[in-house]
Amino acid sequence: MKKFKDQKPKIKNRKPKTKNRTQHSELITQHSNSIFGVLPVLELLRANPQRIEKILAAEGAREKRLAEIFELAGENRVVVQRVPRETLSKYAGENANHQGVVALAAAAEYTDADELLSDIFAEENPLVLVLDGVEDPRNLGAILRTAEGAGVSGVFIPERRAVGLTETVAKAAAGATEHVRIAKAANINRLIEELKENNIWVIGTSAEAETVYTDWDWKGRTALVLGGEGKGLHRLVAENCDALVRIPMHGRIESLNVSVACGVILFEAIRQRRSL
Repeated sequence: MKKFKDQKPKIKNRKPKTKNRTQHSELITQHSNSIFGVLPVLELLRANPQRIEKILAAEGAREKRLAEIFELAGENRVVVQRVPRETLSKYAGENANHQGVVALAAAAEYTDADELLSDIFAEENPLVLVLDGVEDPRNLGAILRTAEGAGVSGVFIPERRAVGLTETVAKAAAGATEHVRIAKAANINRLIEELKENNIWVIGTSAEAETVYTDWDWKGRTALVLGGEGKGLHRLVAENCDALVRIPMHGRIESLNVSVACGVILFEAIRQRRSL
């Protein structure tokens, strides 16, 4: 099979939905690892900022008291989100003295992105998975389980507007988070450029692509890029990929669930690589 550049389909760039209070309630069910109070959050930021998914600060909380937290969070690219004070009480407990701040810690360890990239570039024939905005924790868990089963070199997820390694993700992954290396990417488009500069083919997915996934040659150094639920790949991400592929659909539904699509394509790549 010959590699070639696929024609880029026209993809609508939809604006992400803003988070509302209902989504805060959903987050609470996903996280049991919450650290609250100014000093505990500061210590976690100093010791292991990679472990923090995001920091929630109460609306109207004293800026001076939280100034060092905001400074360290900015230095370590940790998201800080303002929320109603009652939201913090739901994480910390109704009677807890959270002092206006709660850190949500990941249920598993992240790998440093630069370290993971360095190891991937040193591999002879890496297979990398890049996720562009998967928001459902059960989907991410299923994807990580599939990625571990396929023996991927590493998984990259966005720092923002995507689910992280929550308790729900860890449960759905059924132990895979302990074996597959996962890193946060500050910018997916910059990550794609870096992968391409190091001779890794970056292949995205789109229902509108002309190339069927089985017609692509997956034997070489490859990164598979999957979009989020419903929205697919962001426009710039799709344009930055070397090629786009699709999974043919024979029913009335236009596309597969992202975790199912991940399994279909990854194991086609593994099937082809067995002949090497």
